[in-house]
Amino acid sequence: MIKIASYNMHKGVGLDRQRDPRRILDVLSEIDADVIALQECDRRYGARARVIPQHLLEEHSGWQAVPFGRNTASMGWHGNAILVRKAAQVIDHETIHLPALEPRGAVSADLRIDGTPIRVVGMHLDLSGLWRRRQAHAIIAHVESSTHAMPAVLMGDLNEWTPNGGCLRDFGNYYPSAATGASFHARRPIGRLDRIMVSRDLRVMECGVHCSATARRASDHLPIWAVVEPA
Repeated sequence: MIKIASYNMHKGVGLDRQRDPRRILDVLSEIDADVIALQECDRRYGARARVIPQHLLEEHSGWQAVPFGRNTASMGWHGNAILVRKAAQVIDHETIHLPALEPRGAVSADLRIDGTPIRVVGMHLDLSGLWRRRQAHAIIAHVESSTHAMPAVLMGDLNEWTPNGGCLRDFGNYYPSAATGASFHARRPIGRLDRIMVSRDLRVMECGVHCSATARRASDHLPIWAVVEPA
């Protein structure tokens, strides 16, 4: 079984308006997932520098960041990153260009965790419903066109408020959503903006929203998680 998680970390800025990367790592340690998709992991302006310094990740966590290498100052690409346990094998990785009015992208990594191959896609979709659907189609087409098929997990902040419509319907034709629950706003969660979706050759064994006291302060989103295994 593999534990996965997705977290919009809001550039490390909590509800107290303080930027605290150590607090983000504390939340991730509480979840203790094998693979984590992060959104808003880089600063928005300037060099788009990573919020969690490399030395903190190396010295105070059990994860490594998949090296997408688009910007050496950043952890990921367009604010999206994938963390995996240091013992995991990164087989391949790539960025996915998305149609958008403002810069948007997704990231993908083929991993081997405890001998199990899995493809992970992290994303942060547009505020516009029309562009979200276009982005969903682009991600689905990218994954489905791969010459090497493997079980896949797609996760991130979809910005979709409609329960079963819009881009969720598009994704759902291929990747059913785990019933994780509402994750936004962290102070009073009412929106299921964050989603974990899995291919039909994976089974979701457990899932939920991580709502510890630290998580409720660390970002405006709560992290979501799921435990999956081959179907």
